[in-house]
Amino acid sequence: MSWMYLVLAGLFEIGWPVGLKMAQEPATRWPGIAVAVGFMAVSGFMLWLAQRHIPMGTAYAVWTGIGAAGTFLVGVLYYGDPTSLARYLGVALIVAGVATLKLAH
Repeated sequence: MSWMYLVLAGLFEIGWPVGLKMAQEPATRWPGIAVAVGFMAVSGFMLWLAQRHIPMGTAYAVWTGIGAAGTFLVGVLYYGDPTSLARYLGVALIVAGVATLKLAH
């Protein structure tokens, strides 16, 4: 169950940078900030639940890894962020590191 909480925490971690991106536009400033704060709260709560049974360092690394890789993909798919082979390789290394932490647990 703790790993499920951790994966959910990582997925919710993707939401707050999206909210901050939304807040860049004057028309969606306050809704974007509300989205960011809401996703931060849920993500943090899920991380707290996960850390009851997963070592803190492992949980934090997996949480940020899912958030970083997911935010990269959202940026590329929905916000036109730049891509390159090197950037995809970097994200693949993050995913490999997260998988290694899970398998080594």
